[in-house]
Amino acid sequence: MITSNEETLNRLKTGDESVFDTVYKQYYRGLCAFASQYVAETETEEIVQEVMMWLWENRSALIPEMSLKSLLFTMVKNKCLNNITHNQIKQRVHEALYARFEEQFEDPDFYMESELIALAAKAIHALPEEYRKAFEMNRFGHLTYNEIAERTGVSPKTIAYRISQSLKILRTELKDYMPLLMALLN
Repeated sequence: MITSNEETLNRLKTGDESVFDTVYKQYYRGLCAFASQYVAETETEEIVQEVMMWLWENRSALIPEMSLKSLLFTMVKNKCLNNITHNQIKQRVHEALYARFEEQFEDPDFYMESELIALAAKAIHALPEEYRKAFEMNRFGHLTYNEIAERTGVSPKTIAYRISQSLKILRTELKDYMPLLMALLN
C-alpha cells in the first residue's frame, strides 16, 4: 500500500513494479474520465496508457517533491489538447485537399482510374517474388536486364524470362481491364 506521494515516487524511481501497478489501478479510471472531457471516448484509453507508459519509462527522472496526481492529470490534459490540435490540422488538410481536387473527386473517371491502378498494383503484388522484383526494377526502376542481373546475381536471360512471365501473368489477370488500362496509359 502506498503511504505518501514522496514514497510512491521514490519507489517508482527504483523500478518497483508493484507500486506502478498500484498507481495504474488507482488513477486509470479517473484519468480516462478526465480525458473524456476533451476527446472521444475511443481515444481516452490510448492517451492514458501513453501517459502511464511515459511514467514507467521515465521513472528515473521523477522528482519526489512533485505531485504525482498533478503530473498525471496535466500530462493527460496536454496529450488531449495535442490530440485535438492534431485532429483539427488533419481536418483542415483534408478540406484543403478536397477543395483543391474537388472536380477530380466528383469526376467518375477519377474513381475508375483509381480502381484500375489498385487492381494493377494488386496483380503485381501477387506475382511470385522473384518475378515481381525483376518486373518492378525494370518497369518502375527503369533498370536494364543487365543491371537487374548484376544486382540480383542471376543471368540477364533469367531476368528476361522473369519479366516475360510477369507480363504474361499480368495480361491474364488483367485481361478484362486491358482496354481501359491502355486508354489510361496513353
